[in-house]
This record gives sequence, C-alpha cells and structure tokens, in this order.
Amino acid sequence: MNNIDPAYRTLGSGPTFSVWAPNAKTVELYFPEKKSRLKLKRLEFGYWATSQWIAREGELYWIEVDEKRLADPASLSQPHGVNGPSQVFKPSTFRWNDSQWKNHLLDEYIIYEIHTGTFTDTGTFSSITEKLSYLSDLGITAIEIMPVAQFPGERNWGYDVVFPFAVQNSYGGPRALQYLVDECHRAGIAVVLDVVINHLGPEGNNMQTFGPYFTDKYKTPWGSAINFDDAGSDAVRKYYIENVLMWFRDFHIDAVRLDAVHAIRDFGPVHILSEIRRYSDQLSAITGRTYYLIAECDLNDVRYIKTRQLSGYGMNAQWMDEFHHALRVSTGEKRKGYYSDFNGIEHLAKSFRTAYVYDGIYSAHRDRTFGTSAKEMPGSSFVVFSQNHDQVGNRMLGERTSTLVPFEVLKLMATAVLISPYLPLLFMGEEYGEPNPFLYFVSHEGKDLIEAVRQGRRKEFEHFFSGENFPDPQSAETFGRSKLSWKMMNTMSQRILHAFYRKLIHTRKSVSALRTLNRSALTVNVAGNCIRITRQHSDEDVLCILNFSDEPQKILLPPGYLPLLYSGEKQWGGDAESINPGDTEVVIKGYSGFIATYGHV
Repeated sequence: MNNIDPAYRTLGSGPTFSVWAPNAKTVELYFPEKKSRLKLKRLEFGYWATSQWIAREGELYWIEVDEKRLADPASLSQPHGVNGPSQVFKPSTFRWNDSQWKNHLLDEYIIYEIHTGTFTDTGTFSSITEKLSYLSDLGITAIEIMPVAQFPGERNWGYDVVFPFAVQNSYGGPRALQYLVDECHRAGIAVVLDVVINHLGPEGNNMQTFGPYFTDKYKTPWGSAINFDDAGSDAVRKYYIENVLMWFRDFHIDAVRLDAVHAIRDFGPVHILSEIRRYSDQLSAITGRTYYLIAECDLNDVRYIKTRQLSGYGMNAQWMDEFHHALRVSTGEKRKGYYSDFNGIEHLAKSFRTAYVYDGIYSAHRDRTFGTSAKEMPGSSFVVFSQNHDQVGNRMLGERTSTLVPFEVLKLMATAVLISPYLPLLFMGEEYGEPNPFLYFVSHEGKDLIEAVRQGRRKEFEHFFSGENFPDPQSAETFGRSKLSWKMMNTMSQRILHAFYRKLIHTRKSVSALRTLNRSALTVNVAGNCIRITRQHSDEDVLCILNFSDEPQKILLPPGYLPLLYSGEKQWGGDAESINPGDTEVVIKGYSGFIATYGHV
C-alpha cells in the first residue's frame, strides 16, 4: 500500500502508530487495562508517532493530548461507544473467501437500500446475512447500507458519525461487517456503503482538540465546515482519503455513496472528491478490484459526474432527486416545499429524457436559474427511486409510499423506476408495501442537544406539516416503530406486490433494451396523462406505457409487439384482462404500466 501513501496510519496497520496533533505539547498513549503509558515522538507536519508498541488485537487504549484523555480520531473500534476508549482492531486477520468475486458492471446494479438497525428485529449485520437469499431471489444485485461509522448511542440514521473509521458497536462492530460483505459476495451481491465526509456529529466529537479539522471560513447545515482548503487541511484531506480507501481495502466494499457532497466546501486547486477518485483508482490498480464512487448531490452540476480527464470530479454516479420529485407529483404529491418546482408528468418525461429537470432553466423555488445539461452523461451516472430513506424519513410522520397512495399507483411507480435508463434503487420493504413508517431517530445523551434536535426537526418541516403529533426523535418507541414488519408479508396484496416487483426486476434484467442504459436510443412522448417510452438495443425495441390518469387510455401498438408485463391485469391484483400478443389496439387502465417488446425471445 505504499504506492497510495495515505500518510495517516490507522491503528492496526503495523507496529508504528501515529496521530496528527499539530498544536499539542505532549501526546501519549494510555492503556487502561495495563495502567501504562507510552510517549509519542513529535514528527514533521504535526504528526506524533511511536514504533515501540506492537498492537494487540482487542486491547483498549486512549490518546492523551496535553494530558487530556481522548479516543483515537482514527479508531477502528469503539466497543463502549463514542465516549469510551478505542480498541485495537486488525482488519488483515480476517480470512476472506471472496477472491473470485468480481464487482458487477455499474449498469447491472439494482440497489436495495438498508438501514441496519431497522431492517430486522435484532438490527445487526449478522441478521442481514439471513436475508441475502431473499434479496438474491428478488433480483437485487447490490445492497446499499446506510452509514455504519460510530455514532452516539444505539439508535441513529448514521449521519451523526463521530468516528469515521470505527464500525458501529451496536451493529456488531468491524469484524461482523467484514463477514457480512464476504457473505454478500458469496451470494453475488455487491455492497455499497453510505459514507459521510461532509460533517461530523456533535456528541462525543473531540476532533478539534487534535487539530484544525474544521474551518470557520464556511458554514454548513451542521455548523463549521470540514477543513478541506484552509490552513492545516493537508492532514484533514489525507484523513478522509484514507477513510474511503479503508472501506475498499480492508472491508472489501464495492462502492461508496458519499453523503451530501454539495455541502463540501473546497475551493482549492484540486477538489477533495477528485483526489478521492485518483487514490481509489490507484488502489484499484493494486488490488485488481473495481471501486465505484456514488455522490448524493442536489446541484445538478455535471462536474461531479464527469471524469477527471474532462475536468470533472470523477464520481461514477449520483442520486437524482428530481426524478423522484417529478414522479411523486405525477402521482398526486402536493406541490409544497421542494415539490413546488415540479409540474408532474411533463417534468417526469423530461427527466426520462435529460436526467436533470432543471438543466439551466429558471427555478421558482430557488428564484434563480439552476442546473447544467447532462445529456452527454450515460444512464449509469444516475440513481433513481420512488422512495429512499430521506424521502420517507424526511416526512414528519415518516409515511412510506404504501400508506400514501393506492395499490395500483405503487405498481405504476415501481414500473417507472425500473424501466428507466438509469440505476434503480429500492428502499427496504417497498417491494412488499411495508406499512410501518421510517421515522427520524437518535439516542443522544445531552439534554440540550436532544431538545435542539427536536426543535430542528419541527422547523425543517414547517412548510410541509403542522400539528402536535410530532414523533419524538429521542424516543425508543420511535425507533421501534421504524422496524420492518416482515411477518406482515402474509397479506394477499403484499404477496402480489412482491411478486410484481420480482417479475419487473426479472424483466429489466432479461430484456437487453431495458438493461442496456443507452440514453441515445430512447424516445419519450406525452399524450394527455400518459408517458410513452421507447427504448432500443440492437434489433430489439421495448415500448413502455405509463398511465398517470385515473381513466383508461387507448393505445395503438405497432405490429409485432408482444406484451411482457401489464400491472393492471388480474394476476397483479388489478381487474383487467391480459393483453393478447398481436393486439394492435389495447386499453391501459388508469394508474397502470404496460411493457411490450419486439424481437425479444
């Protein structure tokens, strides 16, 4: 790994231990079990190090900076939480069984987003492995795990990360994560990990004691920005570069989803995302494995997803909220807040064509011209969805789509996502219409912080909701209500919806014109409240009809088209008869999706 030269050595990588503390006068390691200390020697650029301690797996330790006892900012394990000592963990001692694993092509990703704590009753990594055969049978090729870096307490979405290198103890810790990834690869499933590099959580955060990890030059929704371009930023940049490399190298993660990169403030000559791309490519050359970087970004700026060779930042893909917003408005979502910028079916059709809806046009919600054109970017550059953790959990009451729209609309929305020329993402439980909410939850200790979180959530949704029935984020009951109710998949409608998703995913994977994300071989037309989409690949054409009205629509089909899937027919819980091969005029019932093909065997 010397070619990577991460400069910030995490504990367990060798006999040398180092820490960055440029303003410290003394730095020592303290071992509470042995009640012994080890002095570190000052090196250049603010680093302190020792070569006298050979790390012992499982050993607890503290770092004392000018006699102030702190956990290691690059700790790999915090068995007693964010306020406890760090623990030695050696990633290299795990015996991997995935030497034959080869990451899927990004075009092949069908992503299933998981929150570890609420996906199962026990809420651990090991319990996820018990569901892998279910996910594989569904047709999922990649799971995306919401952040697992150590956060305060046992209940959290994961975005209050305090120790970016440590794996959450209540989920099972770092060894259990390695085992989960190994089992995913055995099942043919890639692993995407949600990684937070734009901010740190407030509780248990002592980073500023070590060095200038933050800068007051910029403000973010979470306070001072991570210091990526101010004095002392070289070490901070290396810290976060090494963090991403660690997930790839030591945990065999296949892709990382970088949270809210639009909140990163970096005006240096080389953006931190571009550097992460460069070092990830270097690591790939060494390991022979393919690593993807997926960004969450709401700027509609193609610089993030253009290659470094084209002066971009080199992200392989980005989440595309605008597709979601247009889809929701098309199915009845009220035009409030950020939904106010979307007119429904016309904007959804535009997103099918151009990805970004706001691609250099005026946005009334923002009161300014917004966005750039993405027409040259491949379909694999965009991740689309009908719901995700944000869009469910960032409703005040955390309602899932299954409780907001009729059954027929659920199938229509799923069809829109899975026939798109983009990467589809499902949020855990949507495939069977999970009724339980996904609420926002935390388990902080400080009373002032708890109250600040409560008030912050109320203010965040003041444009969407009103009323006194606001779920308490701190309550264990709020967390418990957010768990999937797998036993409820016994109802007829849930079984039908699950079977429909399974068939829809199989159709996407088996039909070349659907699985090939060639946006140049795509036509989209709007007639009334119907979107008519044609996709081509080689000698195969696929026709998709999405009827967003509540009235049946007559559709003319070209000769030779064969029906593949019709959400309105009886086997999928509708009341329509099956459409026969060879019919040239068909009636598509309200809120239904229809897929037909020519040349498909």
